Amino acid sequence: MTSIQELIPVLQIAIGPVILISGVGLLLLSMTNRLSRVIERARTLLAVSETVSGRVQKRVLAQIDILWVQARLIRLSILMASTSLLCAACLIIALFITALFKLEDAWLISALFVACLLSLIGSLLAFITDINRSLTAFKVELYDR
Repeated sequence: MTSIQELIPVLQIAIGPVILISGVGLLLLSMTNRLSRVIERARTLLAVSETVSGRVQKRVLAQIDILWVQARLIRLSILMASTSLLCAACLIIALFITALFKLEDAWLISALFVACLLSLIGSLLAFITDINRSLTAFKVELYDR
């Protein structure tokens, strides 16, 4: 059995992934808020598309198509951020299990850490892509008038 004195350094090492979980959790909050705004905007435009016709309806439907792509990008971003959180949680568990059973498995811990950060990078890239597409769509809307 491992003593408390031996677990204290493991607790200190586990602080990094715990902070990462907290930060990514706030990022996820922002992403889910953004997703709900995109969905709400799409629903509003769908209602508008049923009351208009011609050129205006085509513009509204084009905006809905853009929002669909945005929603999919945000969903991908949320999925990758959630995967990052899952890897961070597994990393913390792996740290404690390796300490408790005195296992030397640096590959497992390294792989979980790398997977965590790669998922976070993928999430942020998808989120940045969504934001850039939003600005492009807004620019098209501004100059289409």
